Amino acid sequence: MKKYVTIEKEVGETPLAALEKYRAVHEELTNVPMAYAGRLDPMASGRLLVLIGEECKKQKTYHELDKVYDFSVLFDVSSDTGDVLGRLSYRSPSNIQNLEKVIKTFKGDVTFPYPHFSSKTVQGKPLHVWTLEGKIGEIEIPTYTANIRSLTCTGTETKTGREIAEEALQKIETIPPVTEASKALGRDFRRDDVRSDWKVFKEMHAADTYTIAHFTCVCSSGAYMRTLSEEIAKKVGTEGLAYAIHRTKIGNYIGLGLWSKTY
Repeated sequence: MKKYVTIEKEVGETPLAALEKYRAVHEELTNVPMAYAGRLDPMASGRLLVLIGEECKKQKTYHELDKVYDFSVLFDVSSDTGDVLGRLSYRSPSNIQNLEKVIKTFKGDVTFPYPHFSSKTVQGKPLHVWTLEGKIGEIEIPTYTANIRSLTCTGTETKTGREIAEEALQKIETIPPVTEASKALGRDFRRDDVRSDWKVFKEMHAADTYTIAHFTCVCSSGAYMRTLSEEIAKKVGTEGLAYAIHRTKIGNYIGLGLWSKTY
């Protein structure tokens, strides 16, 4: 039996749902312990490393693997989650300049605040709970340090506010309804409010054209593409969010474009 396998998590799936979908079509894994090493956000897709059987006991040894992401930044629109699944803030489109110059500043170690919607705990409570309770202003947001091995802009495009809103709303609906009482505080990802925000944005900026830039990032474990998206936008003088995140590789990067392991 394999010790591990990588599977594709789709937008809207939880890592657990992706794992169980894989198990369902592999009868030999019925009742076999399985665990994923490293999560992906609900709006992110891509490679998920799944440990099988006894290898689950070694889960911590897989937590420091480097990652490669393809992600896109929508400029002049932001949210409290850092992606399309949050409460929105936006402005009229701006002229995005000096992007190639800006991304060169993200080489090496970077220190950023944890996203308000993350599982990082402060005083025993996850940041997303502090945020949902409206108490995030009562604490100091901790920071994390990650290493950006490389960051490349692979292209830019423009879309109308109407196109962006419609695509965002489609992504939001890929998540199954959340009805568990234990998650009542999140109110099904606050989707009623988020839907409303995108609909208002669509009405106000239907014909306006916004810039979306596409990137490939090779980074150490622990880097949040949502935060990196926000920081890139800040450096060009505006706000922004992660419009799409797709993890393409997970493994031990050893330099010169080589990977010590493929899963």
